[in-house]
Amino acid sequence: MSTVGGARLGQPGTQVELGPDAPVLPKELSGRSWIVADAESGDVLASHNAHWRLPPASTMKMLFADTVLPRLSKTQVHKVTDEELADVGEGSSLVGIKEDHTYSVHDLWLGVFLRSGNDAVHVLSEMNGGWDKTVVDMQKHADELQALDTTVVSPDGYDAKNQVSSAYDLTLIARSGMQKKDFREYCSTVSATFPGEKKKGKKRESFEIQNTNRLLTGDLGITPYKGIAGVKNGNTTHAGATFTGVAQRGDKVLLVTVMNPSASEGHAVYKEAARLLDWGFAASGKVAPVGELVPPKSARTGRGAPPAKGRGGDGGGETAGARAGHATRLAATDGGASGVGAALAITGGALVALAAGVFLVNRRWPLPALSRRRPRR
Repeated sequence: MSTVGGARLGQPGTQVELGPDAPVLPKELSGRSWIVADAESGDVLASHNAHWRLPPASTMKMLFADTVLPRLSKTQVHKVTDEELADVGEGSSLVGIKEDHTYSVHDLWLGVFLRSGNDAVHVLSEMNGGWDKTVVDMQKHADELQALDTTVVSPDGYDAKNQVSSAYDLTLIARSGMQKKDFREYCSTVSATFPGEKKKGKKRESFEIQNTNRLLTGDLGITPYKGIAGVKNGNTTHAGATFTGVAQRGDKVLLVTVMNPSASEGHAVYKEAARLLDWGFAASGKVAPVGELVPPKSARTGRGAPPAKGRGGDGGGETAGARAGHATRLAATDGGASGVGAALAITGGALVALAAGVFLVNRRWPLPALSRRRPRR
């Protein structure tokens, strides 16, 4: 395995350095690969086969969004063609895009983040210059982030030969995505109204779509996780279940990724992610880091490893802007009665939206001090 982020992360099995008062790791962890890290400092608190190269399923859409989202104005509109939907994989998750119908880029991103719509990914890829160009762009951006375990074949995460990533890389990618205000908004949106179909004088009414991240919505017997702020889940036959999440509790923001847990427990990927987050919040300050999330190659850093050897993006943020007239429901900002936190409350520190089209080389990484919304009274 790779040793990007530290030698311990290249060792097989579980890596953790417990202090005297640190809680032990949960026993109920079956993921083939997982990691829990401090989103602000980049410290890896614990990991298991962090650099194993595994199929990522729809968590690959985080890299797609992190690469393409800054390139398209959310108010731009596009009329979908038959050709753009022709190659959507059989059995794909869909948001329900129809040919000859016009959608805003904002609509399409809601389809990507909430319904994991492969149809939306195909349309946005064409708007980015085509499917093959988008693969190249994503690979270049992964390399810039030092996500060197990642090989991009299909931007939507559909099972494809040689397409792999790792728990470490997916966590790096999520950390980069959360720099962007629009990324944070979309990944924390619980539900939204999506345009209906217009055809031959008939109109299908707009319909509600709901986020498939069960730790955000609380569906299917999963309790919403207090402080959750995204980011992306996935599931395919080849990859099994995958999930990367970010959550805030007090002044601490953690990232967790779980890949391919045992199917013996229903919705195990969410339950194991929640257990790791609980452990991480309890263990913070009581464990020695076993590695770190490295900065992008172009970032100037006052700490950590130099750029990793191997293969080799662009960051930047966008304003939230108008929502194209469609109502969206975000998670509660304070993790109150619903126990859900909003990503839009995370506006500084490691999760700050950076201006310009690349990570600024004249600023420290990560930026200091989280700036948060005031709690409700």
